[in-house]
Amino acid sequence: MTTPHPTPGGIARRRMLVAGMAAAICNSASLAQAPSAPGRERLRIICTGPAGSVPDIVARRYGEALAGVYARQVVVDNRPGAAGQIAVQALKSAPADGATWLLGQGAIASLYPTLYEKLGYEPARDLRPVSLAAEMNLGVVVGPAVPAEVGDMDALMKWMRRTPDAANAASPGTGTLPHILEVMVFDQAGLNWRHVPYPGGPPAMVALLGGQVAVLALPEGLLLPQLAGGRLRMLGTSALERSRFSPGVPTLAEQGFARSVMREWFAFFLPGGASAGVAEEASRAVHAVATRNDELAHKLEDSAMVAVQGTPAQLAARVEADRLAWAPLLVSAGIRGDA
Repeated sequence: MTTPHPTPGGIARRRMLVAGMAAAICNSASLAQAPSAPGRERLRIICTGPAGSVPDIVARRYGEALAGVYARQVVVDNRPGAAGQIAVQALKSAPADGATWLLGQGAIASLYPTLYEKLGYEPARDLRPVSLAAEMNLGVVVGPAVPAEVGDMDALMKWMRRTPDAANAASPGTGTLPHILEVMVFDQAGLNWRHVPYPGGPPAMVALLGGQVAVLALPEGLLLPQLAGGRLRMLGTSALERSRFSPGVPTLAEQGFARSVMREWFAFFLPGGASAGVAEEASRAVHAVATRNDELAHKLEDSAMVAVQGTPAQLAARVEADRLAWAPLLVSAGIRGDA
């Protein structure tokens, strides 16, 4: 379930994350153009997240690497919101010729069909798997609403029991993997707590930093800049082994939450009508840049991510594995979406 991390580039690279995310908050213009690139003239990558989000970072980093490998020109088209429905609808309306891809979190194919009664798309029909793209750990952090002496998960549980009015946790949305992680942790501990969903990681982070919420689970890469500045404290990470990006932070499993081992992952999809041959061609391009492009690996590492890849069949298997692992939890916990 885990994938070995590359050796982190150190503090300098972590600081580069801030600049990288700032650069991502640009309009969806051309990322790169190669005068003699093979293949197609233009590739559009539809992204499920807004500018500056983790999916956006993945889409733009791959876009830079794919320019000159798969197409001469690569653009990122941000279509956030509505549990991926906006992005998937844009994909559905695109020609299935390999010139339009979708980059999104795995939940759009594995969990959202269970979470939302009227989703507006069917993954098996509307999403043709291409390849995995990136993986990262989740981290559980606390902000200024939590006393400084709370330094681990046990202390957090005790504090939340003593202060039930403050026993809340934010997430980037109902049914997201961070939300599921919070359900696993707090329900396992037998806590009465309140979930506070936000439309994405950035607004949830603002609420945490402002003291409006006590706890937040997010992909590790979004947390590192604030952790480096001392404004947040990370109490646990979600992988089986300690993160190489935060080696001093114990895993949740180390702290007694063995059911909370998970990683956030992102993948590429084509329109459902794309042929197997088009999907294989796109998958080969992802494989080429994920395994041979050191710059891509380093840039993802700056965001505490690792580049991954696989065949369309392997991505389909990953979607099914996550569905079997987490969809029953959504049902048993009564978690429903509102898209």
